Amino acid sequence: HLFNLKFAAKELERNAKKCDKEEKAEKAKVKKAIQKGNMEVARIHAENAIRQKNQSINFLRMSARVDAVAARVQTAVTMNKVTKSMAGVVKSMDATLKSMNLEKISALMDKFERQFETLDVQTAQMEDTMGNTTTLTTPQNEVDSLMHEMADEAGMSFLSGCPDYETKSSITPANIDG
Repeated sequence: HLFNLKFAAKELERNAKKCDKEEKAEKAKVKKAIQKGNMEVARIHAENAIRQKNQSINFLRMSARVDAVAARVQTAVTMNKVTKSMAGVVKSMDATLKSMNLEKISALMDKFERQFETLDVQTAQMEDTMGNTTTLTTPQNEVDSLMHEMADEAGMSFLSGCPDYETKSSITPANIDG
């Protein structure tokens, strides 16, 4: 099971990288559509780019969560081994315990259990905090911002909500298509 969790985390990381590549491709399409004067297509590609960016973030977030679960499983497996080892030690310590101060040993074991419970609570709190994050949507201001950025790279200015545009240089739709 631990191997499957680690494999799933790696798969999520690969998916995040794939979304990053697709985001870059969509940005290039935004730039090309703006250069051709097709603002509606540019807006659609800008929305797709933002969506890919958010999907990449979600994949990374899920990968981190799966990694955290894998670490908890590894800890549980290790603790199980330690518990078995302790059982063997306890048996051999029975004779020794009769001659030792039982109150001192009991206090030490209680302290150990409290520290372990504190660690468990802190780990659970961290996982709860990570679980409370929400999925992002595609805000319009991010789409407009990306379209402005792509228009700037294309050497053109973008007027949001307006299908007409101005050129910053001698680029016109007629000489772009060549």
